[in-house]
Amino acid sequence: MQIMRLSARLALMLLTVSSSSAWAEACLVHSKAERLDVKVCQENINIPANLFHDSFCQPQLAGQKTETTYSQQCPAGAFGVCRNAQVANMPYREHIHYYGVAGDALYLKPFCEGQSKGQWITPD
Repeated sequence: MQIMRLSARLALMLLTVSSSSAWAEACLVHSKAERLDVKVCQENINIPANLFHDSFCQPQLAGQKTETTYSQQCPAGAFGVCRNAQVANMPYREHIHYYGVAGDALYLKPFCEGQSKGQWITPD
């Protein structure tokens, strides 16, 4: 009887851990053009999964070739992260990780904290 309770508890814990990790979703969008090479990773907070996957992670950028890869979380190496960024004119939030030219933080930080109402952090 005790073994069955332990097994049930273990199964419940595994289900809880696996279901909470299923909520985490990120997409890395790599955008290239003639003199442009940008990588941005978006971590979903509360955007409906289909909308995040089919719209937010599939930008249509004129004159740019984009490649999107999906993962549970954004990779390390970002020069800045806009945490809890509010999507313009929508009730959705996401964490946005920026890779590439660290000097771009001069423009991205004020946008993050102002327009997106997020918190700018600089990873160690």
